[in-house]
Amino acid sequence: MRSNLITRAGYLKLKQELDQLWREERPEVTRKVTWAASLGDRSENADYQYNKKRLREIDRRVRYLLKTLENIRIVDYAPEQEGKVFFGAWVQIENEAGENRQFRIVGYDEIFERKDYISIDSPMARALLKKAVDDEALVETPGGTSCWYIMAIHYERDTESQ
Repeated sequence: MRSNLITRAGYLKLKQELDQLWREERPEVTRKVTWAASLGDRSENADYQYNKKRLREIDRRVRYLLKTLENIRIVDYAPEQEGKVFFGAWVQIENEAGENRQFRIVGYDEIFERKDYISIDSPMARALLKKAVDDEALVETPGGTSCWYIMAIHYERDTESQ
């Protein structure tokens, strides 16, 4: 099961996307559909067909965002997190081969379009939770177990609270 956690920044980004789709993009596409429908034969009207399809995509995304925002739990930074890996942490790790990685542990809805974010539900995040600098984490993956050492941990302090 997927967790329903999100950072404040992730929540605000989803809310902004919903507002943009509902207040700007949907009314514009609706106007285009109405205009294209007024031209007559809809079966061969590419503007009508394309914009009608786009309207369905917008409505699907709006429904998803409304449901997600209703059920999500915002996790803000807390000073007690310092020194250990918890939700929202930026973690720098290294394996025995000297390979380095750095990423932030966030909610599922935040990982898209970001290569430096991983989901709290991922095997890597689960293995790192509650660990401190210099601890090792054994990560179970379909390819086997790998060992990673925690090199650094830091948190972004969300400036906007609601």
